[in-house]
Amino acid sequence: MPEQLNERAAILLKKLVYSYISDGQPVGSKKLADDAELDVSSATIRNVMSTLEKKGLIIAPHTSAGRIPTEQGYRLFVDSLLEVEPLERSMLSKLKQELDPDQNVDELINQASQLVSELTHMAGIITVPKASQATLRHIEFLPLSDQRILAIMVINEREVQNRVLHMEREYGSTELQNAANFLNQHFAGKDIYVVRENLLQELQQARRDVDTIMQTVIDVADATFTAANESQNQYRVQGEANLVRYNEIADRNQLNQLLEVFDHKREVLTLLDRCIQADGVKVFIGEEAGFKGLGDCSVVTAPYTVQGQPVGVLGVIGPTRINYNMVIPVVDMTAKLLGEALNK
Repeated sequence: MPEQLNERAAILLKKLVYSYISDGQPVGSKKLADDAELDVSSATIRNVMSTLEKKGLIIAPHTSAGRIPTEQGYRLFVDSLLEVEPLERSMLSKLKQELDPDQNVDELINQASQLVSELTHMAGIITVPKASQATLRHIEFLPLSDQRILAIMVINEREVQNRVLHMEREYGSTELQNAANFLNQHFAGKDIYVVRENLLQELQQARRDVDTIMQTVIDVADATFTAANESQNQYRVQGEANLVRYNEIADRNQLNQLLEVFDHKREVLTLLDRCIQADGVKVFIGEEAGFKGLGDCSVVTAPYTVQGQPVGVLGVIGPTRINYNMVIPVVDMTAKLLGEALNK
């Protein structure tokens, strides 16, 4: 029980939060008395609610005599009063079936995000695996029209990535073949981001007398691995349409603000990067996320690991009145099963 609340106040706050999560309606003292099943008068309950309001845990919306939880109230609820339910067997079976290890990394990432969105009825969000997992096996370059190049990379054991690069000049087949041969000979088996750093260092050291082949290698490799870095530094969002069903988000301004949040990649990635080293699930309520735009929303995340190392973050974004006791185990278990599938 929270230190600042006695047992009766804790029970009433818990019941009030559960009631508001359930139907989105402000909770009055009579309803709270019925839900809490306490042998106390409505006057006593009103006194307790007054105390909870003074502590900043609940608030009265302008048009209602009932109360709703504040961000501080939700935080106390999540940290001290929440009873997390074990995942339903049907949900667990669906997750295990859908996260098939025979899919490639990209399919697994999309599938995990889609699953948490479907199961929680919120927006699913996921970062792609960190670059530490991107080992170069083989690379080829093919010339295209309009100063473009097709880069074909084999990453890790079986993942093939194709990237169209827009260059500053045309490149011929022979010089691209020479560049690919150099990269395969010197850098196969190394992290693709180490490759880029090493090449840029070499360029700085030998800028004056670098030969034509090496200049081509640096130009095309820099474009290739910069593009790869940008794609790795991404997150994906699925199920944004789910958010329209919640009254507190359906307001056009709030919804537009939230959709803008998804486009501000740097801010969201900063938040998700804070979660990658977390020990299990993290819950951010409203402004705790650290940037404007989330308004009456919460973010629930969990890291997923490969070979014991955290490589990405899976989560959901929804209203602050989400069903935390169901959402938390869904996010947690999906992240665990995604990691197991990626390990295989």
